Amino acid sequence: MNNRGAGVSFCFIAAFLLAVRYVSAAIFASGVSSWSGELFSAMLEYTGNLLVILSAVALVVGIFYLARAEKE
Repeated sequence: MNNRGAGVSFCFIAAFLLAVRYVSAAIFASGVSSWSGELFSAMLEYTGNLLVILSAVALVVGIFYLARAEKE
């Protein structure tokens, strides 16, 4: 796989990890009777920051690979 493909793959992984965070918070809160923005924010806090950190790392690596591909 060339650098451009690896960069796009890492950017896709970053987007996927962020989506997983929101979906997992929604699944976790699926049993509540009423929804609010504050409740969803609390569920996002409950999921933790690991997915956000991994997503940021994957995005930085993806941008690095894309920049490296453009340089070559």
